[in-house]
Order: sequence, then structure tokens, then C-alpha cells
Amino acid sequence: MKVLIIGGTGLISTGIVTHLLARGAEVTMYNRGKRENTLPAGIQQVAGDRNQAADFAATFKDRRFDVVIDMICFTPAQAEATALTFAGRCDQLIFCSTVCTYGGKIPADVVVDESFAQEPISDYGRNKVTCERRLRQAEAAGQFRLTVIRPSHTYGPGSPLIDQLEFDSLAWDRIERGLPVLIAGDGLGLWQSTHRDDCGRLFAYAAGNPRTYGKDYNGTRPHVFTWRDYYRQAAEALGGTARLIAMPASWIVRHDPKRFGLLREITQFHGAYDSSRAQVDVPEFRCTIDFVDGARATLADVRRRQAWRDGTTDALYQAMVDKALNFGIEPQPA
Repeated sequence: MKVLIIGGTGLISTGIVTHLLARGAEVTMYNRGKRENTLPAGIQQVAGDRNQAADFAATFKDRRFDVVIDMICFTPAQAEATALTFAGRCDQLIFCSTVCTYGGKIPADVVVDESFAQEPISDYGRNKVTCERRLRQAEAAGQFRLTVIRPSHTYGPGSPLIDQLEFDSLAWDRIERGLPVLIAGDGLGLWQSTHRDDCGRLFAYAAGNPRTYGKDYNGTRPHVFTWRDYYRQAAEALGGTARLIAMPASWIVRHDPKRFGLLREITQFHGAYDSSRAQVDVPEFRCTIDFVDGARATLADVRRRQAWRDGTTDALYQAMVDKALNFGIEPQPA
């Protein structure tokens, strides 16, 4: 099976490549070649910028793949380029979308499945919906078979471990030092976190699988936990205890809406998604990596890359903690 990954060196892509190679696939990656690449040898790499639509199309005008996996399509223009470039040049196109396309509403049974209305509240989610629709038009025109996969929070070595407030968290350093950290609301919001290797397994085994043609899937670990669970288990990975100060999400965001955009647009809402459809159609998709183990490896990699954030040097965060303590809010164990 000949597979092209547009991207290929990012977080989920690393997991995808691992499983594709285990399947014996012939893998080609197309990217700018500017990121750290620790993937196995034997992969063909093609350098280029997908945003240069004419060059992008010219690169592949004489090539054909069984499967194309687009991991870095975020805008309507990029989706247009993908649709035009690979029309008739692949049997299946797998598009990496996002659960952010569903928005912040909570269904009656709390858990969101693939039939839930797509009403995104972020530009990221809105653009991904538009990309999905453009690629479905190409599929309807018979240009390729389309499979859409919507991951939620995916983590692993090569990336920071988010907290509820921001992508590049300083909470882990504070927890290690025994300092209190902020959490939004009552900390009982629902959340899912999937290791990159588990999420990558879904992409890799959806490739060439006729049961996935024309369908969309939530690519999430079935286990749902609260944010208190999340902090407790991340602290366990560090060998410490999380002391949480619960404050309203609006109060936190008000201090710096741009910095706390993750909380503003995503993590203040429940994030629980049903992946049973994926487990049925792609039986190889089984999430086996425990969050504590995955978080431990991820945080160790952050240190290795010297990307560890010192939690004692952030004046705004400390001021927010001090203000909450002055309100009489006592830190509580996760």
C-alpha cells in the first residue's frame, strides 16, 4: 500500500507512521522539512510548501497513491488545493479534522457522537468544517473516497502537555514545586486525552479499509475523566500532588483572553466524545496507553527538549493565584 502523508512529522503523524510501517506500507511524507524528525529510516520525504498551490499540484501531477492522509489542512484554500491535486490520483483521502467542529453545546446524553450538529464556536473549528465540506464535494464528484477523522486532545512526546488553561503549561512545574495551580469552574468538566500512538493507529488502519469510505469518526480514547482527574494523574506522573484553586472560567479568561484562548474556546466546555463507530469499523483501533504513563513520557520529553516552563517566573499567573487566595479560596487536592 502506497501512502502519502501531507505533514508527517507532527504529533499524530508520528503515531500514524509507526503503525503504517508495521503494516508494511510504503510511506512518503510531504512537508517543509523544518521540524525535528526522529522517524524511522526508509521513508521517502518530499520537500515543499503546501501553501504554494501551483507547486503543490506540480509535485504530484505524475504520481498516484493508494491513500493520501492530509494532516495539515486548516483553511478552505488548503482544502481546495488538496481536492484539485489528488482528484483521480488516490483511491482514498483521509482528512484530519477536529472535534472542535461540534462546538460547545452538550447533547442530552453528554457524549458527542458523529451525528451531533457541527456548530463550531472557534475559527479553527469553522475552518475545519469548511474543509470537510469541500472534500465531500470532491468525493461526491467521484474524485476519491473520503474518510474524516476528528481527534480531540492528543498528546505525546514532541509536544507540551496542556493544562485546562493553556497549551504550553507551567502548571506542571508548579505542581512539582508544591505550588497551587488554577483550574476552571469546579474542575468537574469532562475531558478526553488520547496518546498520539493510539490516535495514529486509527488513521493507519483506516487506510485502505473500505468500511471507512464516506464516513467520519471521532478519534478519541474511550476513557472520559474530569479535569480534576486529569490534574491528579498528571501530578502522579511527576510523583507529586496537585493543589487546585478553582475559579470561574470567565474570571481566568478576563485576565488575558488571548493567552487563555484554549480555555475560552474549548476547555471550559465538556469534551466527551463517542468513538464506538471507529472501534467497530476499524477493530485495530484500541487505546492501550494509560494517561499516567503517557504523561510521564511526554513531560520527560519536554525536559529533554529543554522546553520546560519555570512556574515561578510568570508574574501574571502568580498574581492570579494570590488574588484567589486573598478571596479566601483554599487550594484543594485534585
